[in-house]
Amino acid sequence: MTVDDVLREIKGKVRGVIPPSIDVSDVEFEGALVVIYTKHPDRFAAKEDLIRQLAKLLQRRIVVRPDPTVLTEIDTSEKRIKKIIPPEAEITNIYFLPEVGEVTIEVMKPGLAIGKQGVYLSEIRKKINWSPNIIRTPPVQSRTVQEIRGYLRSMSDERKEILRKIGRRLHRGTSSGEKYVRVTSLGGFREVGRSCALLNTQDSKVLIDCGVDVSSEYNGSPYIHLPEVLPLETIDAVVITHAHLDHSGLVPVLYKYGYDGPIYCTPPTRDLMTLLQMDYLKVAAADAKKVPYSGENIREVIKHCIAIGYGDTTDITPDIRLTFHNAGHILGSSTAHFHVGEGLYNIAFSGDIKYERTWLFNPAINRFPRLEAIFMESTYGGKEDMQPSRTEATEHLKDIVQRCLKKKGKVLVPVFAVGRSQEVMIVLEDLVRTKKIPKIPVYLDGMIWEATAIHTAYPEYLNNKLRSHIFHKGENPLLSEIFIRVDGHETRQKIITNPESCIVLATSGMMNGGPVMEYFKDWAEDKKNTMIFVGYQAEGTLGRRIQRGWDEIPLNVGGSIVNIKMNMNVETVDGFSGHSDRRQLLNYVNNMSPRPEKIIFGHGEESKCIELSSSIHKKFNLNTVAPMNLETIRFK
Repeated sequence: MTVDDVLREIKGKVRGVIPPSIDVSDVEFEGALVVIYTKHPDRFAAKEDLIRQLAKLLQRRIVVRPDPTVLTEIDTSEKRIKKIIPPEAEITNIYFLPEVGEVTIEVMKPGLAIGKQGVYLSEIRKKINWSPNIIRTPPVQSRTVQEIRGYLRSMSDERKEILRKIGRRLHRGTSSGEKYVRVTSLGGFREVGRSCALLNTQDSKVLIDCGVDVSSEYNGSPYIHLPEVLPLETIDAVVITHAHLDHSGLVPVLYKYGYDGPIYCTPPTRDLMTLLQMDYLKVAAADAKKVPYSGENIREVIKHCIAIGYGDTTDITPDIRLTFHNAGHILGSSTAHFHVGEGLYNIAFSGDIKYERTWLFNPAINRFPRLEAIFMESTYGGKEDMQPSRTEATEHLKDIVQRCLKKKGKVLVPVFAVGRSQEVMIVLEDLVRTKKIPKIPVYLDGMIWEATAIHTAYPEYLNNKLRSHIFHKGENPLLSEIFIRVDGHETRQKIITNPESCIVLATSGMMNGGPVMEYFKDWAEDKKNTMIFVGYQAEGTLGRRIQRGWDEIPLNVGGSIVNIKMNMNVETVDGFSGHSDRRQLLNYVNNMSPRPEKIIFGHGEESKCIELSSSIHKKFNLNTVAPMNLETIRFK
C-alpha cells in the first residue's frame, strides 16, 4: 500500500465518522500528525468526543485546524483577543500563522489568559476561528529565542511543506519478514566527545546525537561516513538528547551533505544547540580553524526541528515511537526512549544524566513503561569517582571565595555557558543574599547571559522549588542585581584592570578559547587571585593541564608564544557537575523500573566505561557491555 493509498483510506474513515454538518475541506499528514482542515471549527469544538473517537479509530494523533477561508481578518482578530483576555494577564505580543490557522499570544501570566477550564481559549476560537496558543513572556529577552521564533514564522510556508514531506515518509508502512533491532556506535564510546549512534531496524535508520570533540585536533567527528550511515538521505530521523556540542555540534553537517529529514529534540535543546553551534562557528573562525559548516546549515536544522516536550510520544519512523524524559543534566536534556514495532523492543539512550535534584533540575527519570536495553554514560564511572553533595560543594565554594576576597584578590571561574554557569549563579546569589560572602559584582562573560536568558524562557523545565519561586513568588535568582553582563572588549578590559575584587564567570569551561583566556593572561601571575574549576576538564585541554599543577603555561599572545607563570591559586570544587558520580549511576540502575536486560556504557574514558560495566554486571547480574567505536550490537 502506498502513502497515497493510506491517506485516501484515512480520508474515507474521517468523512465516515464526521457528521455532514461539519465541512471537512482537507486531510493531510504533517509529521506524525493527521491534520483535519474544517470550515466549521466551532462545531468540531462543540463535539469533544469526536477527536478522541477519530484518534482511536486511526491509531494516530489528530489535530483539527480551521480552513484558511474562515479565518477572521488579522486586525479584527487582534482587537477581539485583547477584549477577551483580561488586562491583568498582560499581553506583550500577538503573532499569527495563517498557514496553520494559529495565533500565538505572549503574556506575563498565562494562567489568567487561559482562564478556568480554558474558557478564554474557547471564546477566542469561537469569535475568530484561529487556534490560540498561549506562551509566557520571558522576563529577560533572549535574542536566540526571538530570532528562532521569528525565523520559524517567516518560514511557515516552507516548514509546512517540510512537515508534509516528513509525514508522507513516516506513514509509508512497514515491511514483512524478519524483524531486528541493532545499534552501531559511531562516536563517544570509551571516550568523551563526538557522541553518536545509529539505531537500525528493517524499516528505519535513526541517528542519535551527532557531536564534535572540541578538544581533538584530528578525531573530532563521529564516523558518519560509514557505509551503513550513507547516503545521509536514507536516515529517517535524527534525535538529539541535549544541546552540548559533544552531542549536537555536527548536526548542521548532515544538512550540508544531503540529509533533509527531521531533528527531534525538546524546545530548550533546539534553542541552546543553535546558540552553541553559532558560537562554535565563531570560535573556529577566530582560531583560524577549518569551519565544518555554515550559518545556512544551522538554519536548515532549525527549519527541520520538531520540538517535543517531556512525556509526549510521537512516531518518528514507520516502526519507532519516541518519548523524551528529563535527564537532569542541562536545560531540556533528555533520555530518549524508543518503542520499536508493536511491542517488539524498547531501548533508551540516556545521554548525560544527573540522578540527583540539583539547584536547577529535578533528578533524571529512570522509570519507563517498558525497557529492554539502555545506553548509559560513564563520565564518572571509575571506582574513585565520588562527588560531594550540592550542600558540601556550596560550603567549599564559599570558603574559597572568602579566602580570596580577604586577600583582596579576584576570582575567575571557567564555566560552560549552559548548565554549570547557571548552577554557580544560583549558589552565588544565595551566598550573597544570606550574607555568607560580601556583596561584590559577579560578571558574566561569553555566552552565559544569553544562555541564562534562554533558561528564563523555559521555567517549566526547572525543578519544582525553582518553578514555585518563579511562578508563585515572582522571584528568580538568575535575575539578581549582583549579575552584570560583560557586553564587549572595552568592558572586559575595565574589569581586568580594575583593582577592586570581583568574581568573573567566563567561557569556555575547559579553557580551550573564549573570553576566560583574556582574564587568565592578566591575572595568572598574581598570587592574590584564585581560579576555581567547577566542571569536567577533558584530557588534552588547557584546563586539565592547569588542574594538574603546571607552573608555566605557554600561550599565544598576539601571534607570539609567551610563557605565563602560574602563581594564582587553583582550586577544584567538585559537586557542581551535571553528570552523575559513580554512586548515583549505581543508584540510577538499582532504582530503574523496569530493570533492563542489557546496559551499554559509553561517554567516559576507556577505563571508566569498562569499570562501570564490570561493576554493574557483578552487582546486579545484568548483561553489560562497553563497546568500542564502530561496533554494532544486535538486540533483537
